[in-house]
Amino acid sequence: MPGAHDLKTTGLKVTAPRLKVLDIFPTVYRVLTQFEQAGILSRSHFESGKAVFELNEGSHHDHLVCLDCGRVEEFCDTEIEDRQRRIAREQGFELADHALSLYGHCQRDNCPHKSAAAASAARLSKSK
Repeated sequence: MPGAHDLKTTGLKVTAPRLKVLDIFPTVYRVLTQFEQAGILSRSHFESGKAVFELNEGSHHDHLVCLDCGRVEEFCDTEIEDRQRRIAREQGFELADHALSLYGHCQRDNCPHKSAAAASAARLSKSK
């Protein structure tokens, strides 16, 4: 089981809250998986290998994913939804479900997920 040594080798300070999270993480992950199986949560997998749990609020949405900082934004566009249904119908499919993830590069200089170096580089390139 991961512990203080693992925190130190990754450069993180060993603190009581971090050790507690490491201790209960297997339980939290099991509960998240149970919630997913019960339909309370949904899990989205992205090409970067990142997975995100979201509350299943019953409404469909798609995702924008930043390839630099990993930020995930939800969006819903009725035109896209209508077009996807129309394309499926034209191809002889009855659409049951779909997942749309658009990948790109975050353009917000103040994105909290970007490293300071990446944000600085973005500001410099915009000033040219």
